Parts: sequence; C-alpha cells; structure tokens
Amino acid sequence: MTSFHVNSPFLYGVTGVVILYVLAQSVFFLVRAVRRARELGMQTQVVRKTIFSTALFTIAPAAAILLGVITLSKFLGLPLPWLRLSILGALTYELPAASSTATAMNLSLSTAITDPKAYAAIAWVMTLGIIPGIFVVLFGLKKMQSGIVSLQSKDPKWGEILMTSMFLGMISAFVGMLFCDVRLGLPGFIPIVVALISAVIMAVEGLLIKVCKWRWLEQYALPISMLGAMAASIPVTALMG
Repeated sequence: MTSFHVNSPFLYGVTGVVILYVLAQSVFFLVRAVRRARELGMQTQVVRKTIFSTALFTIAPAAAILLGVITLSKFLGLPLPWLRLSILGALTYELPAASSTATAMNLSLSTAITDPKAYAAIAWVMTLGIIPGIFVVLFGLKKMQSGIVSLQSKDPKWGEILMTSMFLGMISAFVGMLFCDVRLGLPGFIPIVVALISAVIMAVEGLLIKVCKWRWLEQYALPISMLGAMAASIPVTALMG
C-alpha cells in the first residue's frame, strides 16, 4: 500500500491543473476586455494604466493569502491550502473548518496529517462548506441587494443599523474562537493578546491614513496588521505559553 503524504506529487499535479485552468480563464477574459476596450475607442494608455493599477492592487490581498497558505500548510501540506486560497476560500473560513473537523476526529493540528481519511474529511468540509455561499450569491444576491437598497432609501437609519448588525454578527462568529480556550489559564489568552496587537496596528495605520494622508497605506493595512500580529505572536507565546 502506498503511504500517504500531504505533499505528494499527485496532489501537486491536481492543484496545478486547477490553478492553470483558472489562470487561463483570467487570460481569456483579459484579452476579451482589451478587445472590447479597443472597440469602444478607449486609448491604449488608459487601458494599460487600468491593467497595471489593477495588478498592483492585487499585491496586498495576495500577501494575506500567502500568510494563510503558510499557516495551513503546517498540517495540510502545500497543495490543498494553495488550491483553496488561490481559487475560492479565505483563511477566516478555511482554518476554522479544518480545525473543527480535526477536533471532531481527535486530531492535533500541530503536525502534518498522516491519515488519508482524516485529510479527505478535512478537504471535503473545507470545500463543501463554502459551496452554499456560491449559490446564495448566484441566485439570491440581486434580491437581497434590492431589499437592502429599498430599506435604506425608505429609512436610512434602520438601513445603517441593519448593515452594522450584519457585520457585527459575522465578526462575532470569529471573535468567539478567541475566547474558546480562556479556561486553560494564561496560555488561553494568547489569541486575545495577538488580536489586540493586530487591532492596535490597524488603528495606527488608520491614523496615518487620516492624519498624514497616507492613502497608499489603505491597500496594505490588512496584510501589515496580519504580519505584525504574527510576528508578535512569537514573543507573546514565549512569555504566556
């Protein structure tokens, strides 16, 4: 029987095929967009500037995605996180999905997964759990948007309250994970401290953007706060762990 490994060549092959397919789609629509721009009489300089600025603005989200790949690759290998976060996924969903599945199977995420059944279960949960959102957006987004716009136009105050409540509801689902281990004592507060450090970094960046007019920082605020928090987690864990 062939031994299983999270970084097997087969998994790299499958991941490479899917990512190449998505890249081919991107190139296809880019070419179609450029042709359409020429049909509309847009200047070549404007089209090139648009393409360049759009590509530049993808650097910041790519940094956050890279951090997620590194985080998940410790126990899931590189192919699966690379595939999930490059195509359809976010660390805020993928990591909780993988962690909850591993916990249900009494597995530790401190080392690489060696059981193929456990790996398959985690992969299925990470994949199937995100699919309903695609169908909700595909078939229900237009109706939901029209309902929100209608509410905001009729009563702007309640429209603002609704949007704020939806945002806080989403955030609260992830905030709960910070406090789930507080009963373990001081080590259980490590995620909270790291989250507070990230919030402080983001607040400082907000002041720099508002006071010093560093508008360019808006595109990099998230990855900088994530990198800063991850770097701070090392000494925090050493002190509190």
